[in-house]
Amino acid sequence: MKSFDLVITAMFVALMGVAANITVLFPFLMIAGIPLTFQPFIAILAGAVLGSKRGAFSMLVYTIVGLFGAPVFAQLQGGPGILVRPTFGFILSFIVVAFVVGKIIEKSREPGMPTYLFAGLAGLAFNYLIGTNWVYGAYVFGFDAPEQFTYGIVWLGMLPLLVKDILFTIAAGIVARNLPETVKRPVIGQNFPSQRAPGDY
Repeated sequence: MKSFDLVITAMFVALMGVAANITVLFPFLMIAGIPLTFQPFIAILAGAVLGSKRGAFSMLVYTIVGLFGAPVFAQLQGGPGILVRPTFGFILSFIVVAFVVGKIIEKSREPGMPTYLFAGLAGLAFNYLIGTNWVYGAYVFGFDAPEQFTYGIVWLGMLPLLVKDILFTIAAGIVARNLPETVKRPVIGQNFPSQRAPGDY
């Protein structure tokens, strides 16, 4: 990895830590005791800007840094204890989110706004599929599930957060699409037409 890649990857690790703890700065973003985070927004942006491999790598680094004790998870948490939390699946899903988003954009010859929006929504789908199923599995196999606890109830509880995340996913697609190509090209290494040498077709 080039120095530029390392710097921008570290930047996304830091952004992820801030996005996870936005409620520390703005407590009113706590809804029914659940902290609203902007992590899906950053994970999608990482994949769109860094590409599939570097985007996933940045999210992997974020996860490892948190597991080693840095307070980068929601509510300034960190350490291996997070492994037994029901929400750990969402943290793991960010690696997949960044990879999926980056891969979809990379596969597009000349990605436009529809591609960025589709990639973001596809990444968000993996975020919820992995995270929500992990929550359900954690309560069924590792925790005392509340009475009348069902798979449907878990998904129903995610709906308010899903509306927020869809809006921020659209925002992430717009931001990523409109970033200067000088920021995206050195990292993703896409073969845009303007990058082709004379005579290449």
